[in-house]
Amino acid sequence: MRGLGVDERARRLLALTCATGMVDAVAFLGLGQAFCAMQTGNVAFLGFGVAGADGAPVAAPLTALCAFVAGGVAAALLLRASATASVPRGVAAAVAAEIGLLALATAVAAASDPRAGDTAALLTIAALAAAMGLRTTIVRGRGGANVATTVLNLTAIGGAAAAGAGLASGADLAQRAAALLALLLGAVVGALLLEAALWLPLALATAVTLATHALDRPAPAPA
Repeated sequence: MRGLGVDERARRLLALTCATGMVDAVAFLGLGQAFCAMQTGNVAFLGFGVAGADGAPVAAPLTALCAFVAGGVAAALLLRASATASVPRGVAAAVAAEIGLLALATAVAAASDPRAGDTAALLTIAALAAAMGLRTTIVRGRGGANVATTVLNLTAIGGAAAAGAGLASGADLAQRAAALLALLLGAVVGALLLEAALWLPLALATAVTLATHALDRPAPAPA
């Protein structure tokens, strides 16, 4: 993939994108028609539910949306507090929180076997969505234009528009295409593992996230 312009840092972002696919597969298929990363879907589902559409959820997408925003705000505050520090402790704290929330969701899923609509399912959704909010803010703050890791609408349409205008390099297009494939792969893997146990794809997503962040240690900023 290096020859296609997908460098080491991009590969790590792709690993996180794949983990996102696993998380949303569990949330949507196993916890009650909610997305923990793709909040546009939650807003639509919430609208359907408020309108009284048959079978449309309210609690699950509302929980995910609120938790995602809370995670994003928390990450932004951490990053802002450490903006002038010589060592980016805010990034480390946000990453630790993300991994901790994923681990919490995995533990809740393993201990309680949540069902859509119950308290355990909503707690699991909240933990996962907060983790995705943290992840999104971390990646955006560190510059992930081609591989956003959670929401790929702009990745897809931005690449298509740039290609049509002749403004995108081969490396840019390769990274954007790889991001879409990584999310697809994660969703497939998550759906397949969900057949065995709900906690299993969450455990794998947590492990992938932990390994990826462990390899991605930014150099200290100059004093």
